[in-house]
Amino acid sequence: MTTEKSASTKSYAVPATMKAWVLGDPGQLSLVEKPVPMPGVAEVLVRIDAIAVCGTDVEIIHKGLPAMIEGGLPFNKNFTPGHEYMGTVVKLGPGVDEYRIGDRVTVEVHAGCGRCERCREGMYTSCLNYGKNYGEVNKGHRANGFTTDGGFTQYAVNNINTLSPVPPDMSDEEATLIVTAGTAMYGIDVMGGLVAGQSLVVMGPGPIGLMGVAVAKALGASDVILTGTRDNRLEMGRRLGADYTINVTKEDVVEKVKQYTQGGAHYVLECSGGLTAVNDAARMLKRGGRICLAAFPSEPVPIDVAALVRNNIYLYGIRGEGKSATHRAASLMAQRRFNAKLIHTHTFPLEEVPTAVRYARERIDDAIKVVVKMS
Repeated sequence: MTTEKSASTKSYAVPATMKAWVLGDPGQLSLVEKPVPMPGVAEVLVRIDAIAVCGTDVEIIHKGLPAMIEGGLPFNKNFTPGHEYMGTVVKLGPGVDEYRIGDRVTVEVHAGCGRCERCREGMYTSCLNYGKNYGEVNKGHRANGFTTDGGFTQYAVNNINTLSPVPPDMSDEEATLIVTAGTAMYGIDVMGGLVAGQSLVVMGPGPIGLMGVAVAKALGASDVILTGTRDNRLEMGRRLGADYTINVTKEDVVEKVKQYTQGGAHYVLECSGGLTAVNDAARMLKRGGRICLAAFPSEPVPIDVAALVRNNIYLYGIRGEGKSATHRAASLMAQRRFNAKLIHTHTFPLEEVPTAVRYARERIDDAIKVVVKMS
């Protein structure tokens, strides 16, 4: 996992303190000085070069959940949000030889405890000790920007299992999208892996949905259908490889999917969080089809379970980018199997993180993926 471009003798000056944004009351971010953390066994210190603003970051900053700091809401706990970052390895923990100082890496969110049943199965995003990383209940679990400090800062400590190399010809901004692509890849994995020539419907053209289109096409899917409500997002999906797009406000989405797939799709990757999404997805599928849920609905939703049972429909849910899906997505992006640059739309400096978060929240139609650059 080392790279020839990195020399083991290379060194970086690491300061004692760093700038970091911390969350106070809901919606309130303050720029403070924090000590630069030092890496332990199986860890490296990453100088953060860029971080994308995810919709979940916006949710955490304003509502708290799904972040959980010291067993409760993250407000007024000196907590730094942000989870989709990349950077440069600047210090190695004891015994680390998998990476070298100077390596460019992207960082996936979750480092499970490594000791529970789920972590041993490779399902570290479903760690049974999730959030237990403090005080007398410290089991070693970490999730950047969720249960421990995230990336709206200058430096972060990360387990080597969470790192993927970034090739020299990939921009910092593009590298922040590898984790997003990894989430889409994980959704495809849990449905059994996409078989080339089979059909996939992606519901919701947000960043994960758009990456779902790109990853599916890179894996040979046919046909890939993207559904949503915003024509500009659907157009971006076409540029990433969608064979068909459907604006659900203008057409009967179920009938159009059946038309395009000659009776029904094989898979649905549900990224919209819509209140009727599961039932619509089930109606789009062939019997024996599979649905993966990758979005959080805003409220509990009714599901026609009888229809799922009658038609032998499989229903899955994912959390994050598990089972090393990020590494496989990184490989696809390094091979230039799709152009993730299309999704990055706006860039802000570290000093303007609140502006970047507000932009991502208020201008969702044209701010598809906002990135904060550290320099």
